[in-house]
Amino acid sequence: MNISIRNIVFLMFLMSTFLVNSQNVEAKLVTKTVDNFVDIKGIATNLEATYNDELNYLLFSLKKGITGNYSRNSQEGKFSLNPNEEKELSSLSLNIQKGEECKVYLFVRKNKELISKDSTIIYSAEKLEEKAYVEESEIEIKGLVIEDVKTKPGKDFYDYFYQKYLTSGAQYPFIVNITEKPSIGTSSKITITVDDRVIFEFMSRPSDEYIEMAATQALSRIRGYSTQRKLLYKNKKI
Repeated sequence: MNISIRNIVFLMFLMSTFLVNSQNVEAKLVTKTVDNFVDIKGIATNLEATYNDELNYLLFSLKKGITGNYSRNSQEGKFSLNPNEEKELSSLSLNIQKGEECKVYLFVRKNKELISKDSTIIYSAEKLEEKAYVEESEIEIKGLVIEDVKTKPGKDFYDYFYQKYLTSGAQYPFIVNITEKPSIGTSSKITITVDDRVIFEFMSRPSDEYIEMAATQALSRIRGYSTQRKLLYKNKKI
């Protein structure tokens, strides 16, 4: 899996986009800092006295270096929780040097619906006292693309798509997911989803012209979805 960031990134999910509809499971980040080394644990706690399954987590970090470039680390998986159980989902170890900062996010979903989340900003030792939590107004992501492709046509599509995304100047406030699954013969199905909705999908071919055309069509569909999405939230006064 790869995560790409559009130049200047305002991170985290837009609150009006991803509504946390349940507090049955609590997502929590636990950090331990020694000098410039930070250990981060993603924890999930079942707040109910019943078994909770079909859960998924995504733990990822986006570190901004001194030069302004971003590096990422992401982990995801499935899990379940016994009644009132607290479980460590995953962990990250980071080295934050002077002038760097890192934003870390933990998302928990049940049946593809976001039910809990947590986030934190980690600075170098010189700035640790400046900010201890993330304001709600900062909870926004722009220009984030996550890909899970396996074949050369899949990777070529991602490269074409992301290059077109960058040059378009767009910074959509949602995550674009690109996934690839095997199909009949040597072909595969590539799917683009946003907000858990399928925006565009097609069967791959070993043709650069075909792949590039698909990337153009996918970006056009996303542009149209973004316009509809804005109108929807405007009508809902979000």
